[in-house]
Amino acid sequence: MKKVVGFGDFLLRLNPEGYLRFSQADRMMTYYTGAEANVCVSLSTMGVKTEFVTRVPDNDIARAGLMQLRKYGVDVEHVVFGGERLGLFYVEKGASQRPSKVIYDRKYTSIATAKPADFCWDVLLQDAGWLHITGITPALGEHLPEICLEAMRTAREQGVAVSCDLNYRKKLWTSQQAGSVMGEILKYVDVLVANEEDCAKVLGICAPDTDVEAGKLSREGYISVARQVCQRFPNLRAVAITLRGSISASDNDWAAMLYTQGEAHFSRQYHVHIVDRVGGGDSFAAGLIYAMGHGFDAQRSIEFAAAASCLKHSMEQDYNLATVEEVLTLMDGDGSGRVQR
Repeated sequence: MKKVVGFGDFLLRLNPEGYLRFSQADRMMTYYTGAEANVCVSLSTMGVKTEFVTRVPDNDIARAGLMQLRKYGVDVEHVVFGGERLGLFYVEKGASQRPSKVIYDRKYTSIATAKPADFCWDVLLQDAGWLHITGITPALGEHLPEICLEAMRTAREQGVAVSCDLNYRKKLWTSQQAGSVMGEILKYVDVLVANEEDCAKVLGICAPDTDVEAGKLSREGYISVARQVCQRFPNLRAVAITLRGSISASDNDWAAMLYTQGEAHFSRQYHVHIVDRVGGGDSFAAGLIYAMGHGFDAQRSIEFAAAASCLKHSMEQDYNLATVEEVLTLMDGDGSGRVQR
């Protein structure tokens, strides 16, 4: 598989130790993260050559984060330095019936003030086979929708596959803003990743007979959503929808569907006891990219992606560090969690 390029924000995550609330914490744990960076780390762990492209301030905090990406094998050669600050977000991990909370501090960050001239996509995509972005990136700044569109147009010209995770974040922009911008971006996407909220809030396409808060999911409803998305954007060759049944903040049912060539393929369902769910969608996207990039058929692709994300939910921090062997073991039926000796 050729190199995968991820383009997006790079930021610092801060959270209290364990399950402490913000009001209880007297110290914060720090981790470097970002949706597209998470995808690159996951793919690099699986043996895929990756490069992460972003814009960060020229200071020791940002350089420490880039050093961490290098540790996991992610190329950061073409990261642009400029701007004043690295974005932050704070996470209070939920448990049982208490939900997790996320607070963003991402205004006026280096990538939010980026300009199209900062990125030469002809060079950045020269040796790439795949480009990945999310709906978070164009939500962050004035020129970022234009930059994303330029990247995807260049990818189309160079024969580079493009994937996009809708990743709607209501704290970053409105449904109307997201729908307008993403409606243009999706015209250049080959593989779309989403969930039921993304499709409803961004595209106005809802899954009938589905109530995620009550844990009610309809397979036929999701097939209908994917079919409508493909009809609206005929350039799409696949739509993947994650199916999360939220029993509580600690326990979820997890599965996924891949719709391609007019057919729907569902993964097996996992009952997941959650260690850290942040980055779960990114690990799913990475698993799907790996599977499709290695020529897996549709059913095996969605099984691989769902299993990869299932494993991520068992890991602290945002990165999925599951190997290909571990994902294959789970997807082929061994989810016992017995000690490997």
